[in-house]
Amino acid sequence: MSNSRTRPPRSARPPLRVGDARPRRSIAVAALFTFFATALLAGGAGYAAGRPDPVQAEVHKLQAQDAARDKAQTQELTATARDLQAKLLPVLDQMAAALPVDPQATPKPATATQVSSWRAVTGAAVQRFEHPPSGGTEVNIARSGLANAVRALDAAVRTYETSLAAAPPTQAQLVTLAAEERNVAIATWSTGATELDVVNINEGFGHAHVFLPAAPGTGALTADDAPEGHHD
Repeated sequence: MSNSRTRPPRSARPPLRVGDARPRRSIAVAALFTFFATALLAGGAGYAAGRPDPVQAEVHKLQAQDAARDKAQTQELTATARDLQAKLLPVLDQMAAALPVDPQATPKPATATQVSSWRAVTGAAVQRFEHPPSGGTEVNIARSGLANAVRALDAAVRTYETSLAAAPPTQAQLVTLAAEERNVAIATWSTGATELDVVNINEGFGHAHVFLPAAPGTGALTADDAPEGHHD
């Protein structure tokens, strides 16, 4: 007999399956990478959400500047309108006598001296609007209405002035035209004054009634019944 002992057979290792081929360390590294990537993305999104948008900040800045500009221009335009109203009223009173709205009324022709004084007032009023500033839509509409009104009134004065030296047939036509231009001027002013009233209300100044006297049937707007400076 042989003294050599028979060694028990070694247990064979089970063969590796395909799914077990990735080392555990690789799995851990991949998990950590995914965690940090997600954290970075979440942190970046949070920072972007909390950081003020420079575009929006600039928009808000421009809006504030426009609002302050429109408020100042509303005050300036209202002051100009009130000043012109006071200066135009005497002219319109004299024109009403020379160019009565009522066709049955007897006109009282104005003198050349009177008409020259009218032209000085209306011409100066036109110059007040020669270089208008740029503002918001509402204040621009109000200013445009008042500017067109004084131009029309200045044209009416010049037409009447021309009639003074015209022959009788032409003179009557020019007087009629001057009256029509005067009526258009007052109606146009009333449109600008109405918009100016609205702008003052919207800007927080309350009602501002800066209308010119208008006869019935001329198509002019009139002030509402709200007290001056009243807030709706």
